[in-house]
Amino acid sequence: MVLPGRPTVFLGRRAECALFDRWQDAVKAGRGGALVVLGEPGIGKSALLDHMASTAVGFRVVRAAGVEAEAELPFGVLHQVCAPFLATLEHLPGPQQNTLAAAFGLRTGAAPDRFILGLAVLGLLSEAASHQPLICVIDDAQWLDPGSAQALTFVAHRVGAEPLGLVFATAGGGLGGLQQVVLTGLGPGDARALLRSALHVPLDEEVVDRIAAEARGNPLALLELPRAMTAAGFACGFGPTDTAAVPGRIEDSFRSRVLRLPPATRMLLLVAAAEPTGDSALLWRAAARLGIGVSAATAAEADGLLSIGTQVVFRHPLVRSAVYQAMPPSQRRAAHRALADVTGPSEPDRRAWHRAQAAVGFDEEAAAELEGSAHRALARGGIAAAAAFLERSVALTADPAARAERALRAARAKQQAGAYDSALDLLALADRGPENELRAADSELLRGQIAFAHSFGGGATPVLLRAARRFESIDVSRARDVYLQALTSAMLAGRLGDECRIAEVAHSARRVPAASVPRASDLLLDGLTLLIVEGRDAAVPVLRRAVSAFTTEELAPEEEMYWLWLACHGAGLLWDDEAWRLLATRLLRSCEERGALSILPMAAATRAGLHLLSGELLQAASLAETAADVTFMTGAGPVPYTEVGLAVFRGRENDAATAIATATRDAMSRGEGMALTYLLWATAVLHNGAGRYDQALESARQAGADSSVQRIRNWALAELIEAAVRTGHQDLADEALRELCRTTRPCTSHWAAGIEAHCRALLAVGAEAEDLYRTALERLERTGLHAAVARVHLLYGEWLRRERRNLEARDQLRQAHEMFVRYGMDGFAERARGELSAAGEPTRKRRSRFGEQLTPQERRVAMLAAEGATNPEIASRLFISASTVDYHLRKVFRKLKVTTRTQLARLLQDGQPIPGDTDQP
Repeated sequence: MVLPGRPTVFLGRRAECALFDRWQDAVKAGRGGALVVLGEPGIGKSALLDHMASTAVGFRVVRAAGVEAEAELPFGVLHQVCAPFLATLEHLPGPQQNTLAAAFGLRTGAAPDRFILGLAVLGLLSEAASHQPLICVIDDAQWLDPGSAQALTFVAHRVGAEPLGLVFATAGGGLGGLQQVVLTGLGPGDARALLRSALHVPLDEEVVDRIAAEARGNPLALLELPRAMTAAGFACGFGPTDTAAVPGRIEDSFRSRVLRLPPATRMLLLVAAAEPTGDSALLWRAAARLGIGVSAATAAEADGLLSIGTQVVFRHPLVRSAVYQAMPPSQRRAAHRALADVTGPSEPDRRAWHRAQAAVGFDEEAAAELEGSAHRALARGGIAAAAAFLERSVALTADPAARAERALRAARAKQQAGAYDSALDLLALADRGPENELRAADSELLRGQIAFAHSFGGGATPVLLRAARRFESIDVSRARDVYLQALTSAMLAGRLGDECRIAEVAHSARRVPAASVPRASDLLLDGLTLLIVEGRDAAVPVLRRAVSAFTTEELAPEEEMYWLWLACHGAGLLWDDEAWRLLATRLLRSCEERGALSILPMAAATRAGLHLLSGELLQAASLAETAADVTFMTGAGPVPYTEVGLAVFRGRENDAATAIATATRDAMSRGEGMALTYLLWATAVLHNGAGRYDQALESARQAGADSSVQRIRNWALAELIEAAVRTGHQDLADEALRELCRTTRPCTSHWAAGIEAHCRALLAVGAEAEDLYRTALERLERTGLHAAVARVHLLYGEWLRRERRNLEARDQLRQAHEMFVRYGMDGFAERARGELSAAGEPTRKRRSRFGEQLTPQERRVAMLAAEGATNPEIASRLFISASTVDYHLRKVFRKLKVTTRTQLARLLQDGQPIPGDTDQP
């Protein structure tokens, strides 16, 4: 049966065509998505896309394709996709407008951020789809330039509740996580039918069967290879061949056909292959410079290798590749030289690239042009393109000093693009240049940053330390900044690093004084190094000034990215939850607004840590999901601190054990000792919550022994005191309390006073213990750390029950139980329930908590809506479209039986819906 408005399916792809039909129906109904058509060259991907486009009744279809020769040029394919909709650019938020315009060279300004660029493309295409269902078809996606690939993949993963679909065809990977349609060869019957349609001589049935089998059902092989065969070849089939290399055989066939053409025709084909824009006017201008006339195209067109109209179209991308590889280097250079000569001033980057490809040996003028192209690429956010331009410019540069400088710049671009091995090769080249202290220091710094990117462990620390020492005689401010980077590396390495290395960094940094008016980062470096060298009493006043400076001073974006995490660490050392909350929120927002993908997972974990201590597990879960999304998109990220913390605070034994084991293996492989200490602390919390004090004691002792990560060590001391008291290890508890007090006494926060009183109460007796528990509650209730408050209620209630004051104990235990239930801390809630029952009060059945009936994405939307974020703001922060936000929010309202954001906020706060206003989401 043929569906109305849809042509019949073509040969051998009935199942795939049916899948496309169902997918199109879903997209048209507002359930957008993406498909990847995967298969070897010639297998029929493009033909299937053509069929899909022809059946897209009621859709607007936009086509684009990657080209191998343009894989380094920035945003070429992305511009093909977005160009039809740029007239609606003003509908996007300002930052997204500016970013997209900068990427396409429509405006000047700061280099576009890749995350904001992805959001801008998503917004632009979603806006277009709101007027008419839209499908974007991207062929030869294996040759997408990096900027286009990242933006389009971002959109593909984020498209949701809109009539928008993306289809990619690729011969390679790089599009993981999307639904795949894998094309294999045609079946025997279909293969024989297609082969017979291409034959120009009659063949015996057994020869047809052999040819079809050796072509492995590849449609292009079945159509094209017979064209190159002689009569003798037909008589005996293909002969002995490697059946695993069909695409290579197809390309060989095309190459043979090219080499049989007249010389002028071959040269014309080469010029067309070297200039992938398909501009026929440009082709003929270049051909004229080479003395090639229009008649040269006749033989190529007659052979079916290409057609020349307003555009130059090759029969298949393998033809372009075969032509270029078949011709000798001297003729390739001649083709590029002609193209460079006729490329206009409006295309300076293409002209520079052609000129560079035409160069023989050194060519300073071509190298300078490439360097200019690199600057333009960086201004548009094309880091990979800039790296390619600069790398080629190095090869063309004769002067040793200029060559070394260009190699350093190329290495920096390669590092930013994630091509670390290439960056290190270029650094080796830079180091062979004439002696230059600044270049040597920059080279050492870049090596350290590459080592740090490979692993958060201590391998980067000695390299960064050497770089910092080099900068001391060149630029003191930069030296201090690099010392701070080295200290960060050493701290993250923690117990897996060299303890002496942390001290070495600190002592070295202390020798380099700050300017008379110190920056916030200077104060932070001084505070952290004082803590290591002279101890807490000397460090606390300076750390307090540093944290205050970070909370009040305006910082450059680069400073926020580099230092706010360390500032949060400093606030934690001071037990200053207010500063931690402010700085962590600022860091997270800065990462979201600027699209700092490499830092965003750590920023999310830093903010989520305080959510956990505050009993805000839903908010922490939302950030964990955001971090997981970013890690998936970038392929890199820190140990999943928040996922572990969530499982532990929820008291989910199996989930926690699995998460801790996985994270421990990951931390060991990355050399991230700080994560191991965090995981030991989390394990202690899990066991204390379940009343397994012996196990909690062992984990807390190990975490408390790591002096390299003092913030987490401080938390572990509190867990150690509780576990030691419960297991009768009075000496351990006393020593841990003394250690803890050394961290809290110099601090002035309610958190410091509350945690000290809580721990002292565990060791006290009689009226002193009761006074301390009350002090702990009074001080901690003045913070936002509700989980800590609930734990003190639990400990106080347990103490009262042991004092046989059951009526008072029930009041404390009831409060603890209700708080733990409300926060979703099931392990502690069960412990409180058992104590409450022992005190003579049975507990009621746990009520359903906010968000349990919501999907993870719905919870995230609900949390942000409850905080007062608008739909566009939610879309930007969750990296989805505004229409998807609206879709989820309506489902949230329906599931939770609320009608306003005010009710949603109260539900989040109180745990149950409050009837009232009637304004809509």
